[in-house]
Amino acid sequence: MNPVEIEEQISALAEKPFDVAEFPYAFLEAFGNKETTLRKLRSGASNKSDLGGVLQTNNIHIAVAPRGEVTKTLTALKASPATARAKAKFILATDGDTFEAEDLIGGDTIACAYPDFPDHFGLFLPLAGITTVKQVRDSSFDIKATGRLNRLYVQLLKDNPDWGTAARRPDMNHFMARLIFCFFAEDTDIFEAPDLFTDTIEKMSASDSSNTHEVISTLFRAMNIKGADRAEAKLPRWADRFPYVNGGLFSGSADVPVFTRIARSYLIHIGRLDWKKVNPDIFGSMIQAVADDEERGALGMHYTSVPNILKVLNPLFLDDLRAALEEAGDNARKLLNLRNRMARIRVFDPACGSGNFLVIAYKEMRKIEAEINKRRGEAELRTEIPLTNFRGIELRDFPAEIARLALIIAEYQCDVLYRGQKEALRDFLPLDAMNWITCGNALRLDWLSICRSTGTVVKHQAEDLFHTPLGQAEIDFENEGGETYICGNPPYLGSTWQTAEQKSDLEAIFAHRTTTWKSLDYVAGWFMKAADYGTRTNAAAAFVSTNSICQGQQVPILWPLIFDTGHEIAFAHTSFKWANLASNKAGVTVAIVGISNQAGQVRRLFSIAEDGSLLEKQTNHINAYLVAGLDVIVAPISKPKDDRGVMEWGNKPTDGGNFFFTADERKQLLDTVPSAARFVKRFLGAQEFIRGQERYCLWIEDPDREKAEAVPEIRRRIDAVAIMRSESKAAETRPAAAFPHRFRQIQSVAKRYSLVVARVSSENRAYLPVGLESDNTIVGDRNFALYDAPLWNMALIASRLHWVWIGTVCVRMRTDFSYSNTLGWNTFPLPTLTEKNKADLTRCAEDILLTRETHYPATIADLYHPENMPADLRAAHERNDEVLERIYIGRRFKNDTERLEKLFELYTKTVGRAGRAA
Repeated sequence: MNPVEIEEQISALAEKPFDVAEFPYAFLEAFGNKETTLRKLRSGASNKSDLGGVLQTNNIHIAVAPRGEVTKTLTALKASPATARAKAKFILATDGDTFEAEDLIGGDTIACAYPDFPDHFGLFLPLAGITTVKQVRDSSFDIKATGRLNRLYVQLLKDNPDWGTAARRPDMNHFMARLIFCFFAEDTDIFEAPDLFTDTIEKMSASDSSNTHEVISTLFRAMNIKGADRAEAKLPRWADRFPYVNGGLFSGSADVPVFTRIARSYLIHIGRLDWKKVNPDIFGSMIQAVADDEERGALGMHYTSVPNILKVLNPLFLDDLRAALEEAGDNARKLLNLRNRMARIRVFDPACGSGNFLVIAYKEMRKIEAEINKRRGEAELRTEIPLTNFRGIELRDFPAEIARLALIIAEYQCDVLYRGQKEALRDFLPLDAMNWITCGNALRLDWLSICRSTGTVVKHQAEDLFHTPLGQAEIDFENEGGETYICGNPPYLGSTWQTAEQKSDLEAIFAHRTTTWKSLDYVAGWFMKAADYGTRTNAAAAFVSTNSICQGQQVPILWPLIFDTGHEIAFAHTSFKWANLASNKAGVTVAIVGISNQAGQVRRLFSIAEDGSLLEKQTNHINAYLVAGLDVIVAPISKPKDDRGVMEWGNKPTDGGNFFFTADERKQLLDTVPSAARFVKRFLGAQEFIRGQERYCLWIEDPDREKAEAVPEIRRRIDAVAIMRSESKAAETRPAAAFPHRFRQIQSVAKRYSLVVARVSSENRAYLPVGLESDNTIVGDRNFALYDAPLWNMALIASRLHWVWIGTVCVRMRTDFSYSNTLGWNTFPLPTLTEKNKADLTRCAEDILLTRETHYPATIADLYHPENMPADLRAAHERNDEVLERIYIGRRFKNDTERLEKLFELYTKTVGRAGRAA
């Protein structure tokens, strides 16, 4: 279930008569518990309550209290040993009049009248497996409003199929934006009376809904007529009470879809919500899914938290403004200069969605401006920060509509907060006719035409706010000589997932710069356009991005192009999970990268410490791998430069499957011809190594071919390989038909043992899969192997240090690591090891192997599952990390960022020595 569906269920429960016996089960059902789960709780099979309530393990302890004893019951629930044993996250007590609950993990509490508990349902979203943030827990209104509007939207499309066509969908979306404005305006005194819009529709439209569309159309028409023209327009008296709004919101067609009784009822219910509670950033994020048929199933799930947005905006420019405010103190001249500077700042989001980044930037700047005005004794002043300086590009028309609306609402709310209701109302209407959000493809549009370089005089004036053609989006800016800050969260999309149109977008940007652009993530286009834009005007940019653009093969493709424009990395947040409201999803791993051609002497590098706290390091340079250090591109080398083992590819069969046996096929062969055992060995491909699958292969040395072919089944298979290779379309395969008894490419085989490393493995494992295999195992080409190498090599590969290096410098396969011997192993920076170091590391590798043995028959996949790694195995790896990291710096590293810094420091020195030697 998504949050909107849960809110609807909870609201329906609160409206029903309170049922003492059924309430706990109905509450759990509203959060998605299935009937089988509820049946077990009812029967007592899974209900562990010791207070006569309902206790769901790992979730919640609920008790219905005697009248007037809710607080006492909640106290008992908290003190209950059963609550602790079951690791309940929440406790809840109610008597049908009062409702009280507590989040035992976060500490939040609820105490309200029973009918009002749906207003707090966001606290309980973890019961449905939905991770959430405080802003949403405290603002259930936005989810409730989204759900009601979605119901209306779907119903109107059902009743008006033509409004759902591609030609008319923009009209439908614009109609919804008009409604949202009216709901907000009638609850915030923008209209002359509370609930004026909803009351007028309820009173003036027929109960059978036959003329509802006509009434709404008349109201929309009224809001597009100036006061001086009202008499001539001959509006009905009930419509004449509505103000002139302008801004293009009500210009153009006043056409309205036809309403049925159901749709009219939905609309009136929406109007009865308290729209003063709307948060434009939260609501905008959620409502954008309403108009997207594919996204509607995740309604209410899209919300980017303010703290995450501020990870971009604070170091980009807000921290600097706050520092300037602090430095100004109460100096009136300095405060005035800062206010004037802020009035000329433009914030530009070229992938703005519903305007989250723009709204938060606007609110934060208004907060700073309000403090300036307060210190200067001018708190009543109208803002000098124009909405037109907050610019965006959005591909889809409905989010673009909502972005404009969200900024309008944010402006009004800030005026009320900082200047008072009276002043806010005086200046709010009519809306400006300027259009500051452009609907279009950001990678195809000229950003300079949308957000002009400073010093450029622009003469065109847009006709209206909401329906301006692209060519008329050029307006006068009140920011002569100002700064531009580009920000946002563009689409990520690795090369595998890009559509033909998206690949064409990247081609248009990169094809004349590099031939290797096809490997780039889609987000790279935004970075390149931002860098190009920065060469023409005073600008800096920061985007949320997949961390892969700062890893592996994308680094040498993208970043030299960015740096060639004169831009450098001014700040960065290294990899962290960027989660919206996400059911059963951990969120995508991202980085934030800020670029500027005036980056300054101090660069800021943020990272997450191993205890979850935020670390900031100030440095004089950040390289393309988001490491504090010099610019360097890690290049592959063919062999290690020290005494570490030589890592080789596994052996490649190219046999059409004819060399291979299942366990049953091998048994059948050996039961028939026991002497054939010498020709059959265990084979280790990727699945065999990671998941423990059992497979065997023919392995025949040249001198043994004749004896092997004496076995009919082996001869049949060899003949089949010969035919397959001779008929192959691949020119390099056909010559191998001359030796059909052998693998086509044999790299090596072990005399005693092999150290095996998977070529591709999940980034979710804390350590890279590495194992020890006997000399009777043939390593396939989906793995790498070190044959008969000293065991201390395994300690290196099994370390967190090596995991971090591989994740940074090697190619990615989607989100998986793609290991490389030449790029990852041979380049891995390693201090000179003493014999004692090697002995200590050998002991660590042995401990890891012995610990794995205690969990036999668990596989690598089992043992290194991100959630279920055995504690003793994790401890063995921790000891290995401790020993190795002390060799590097004499202590444990604080986090992966510090590990990378040391590795790149060593790598840079190694490259420098190699260069001097050459």
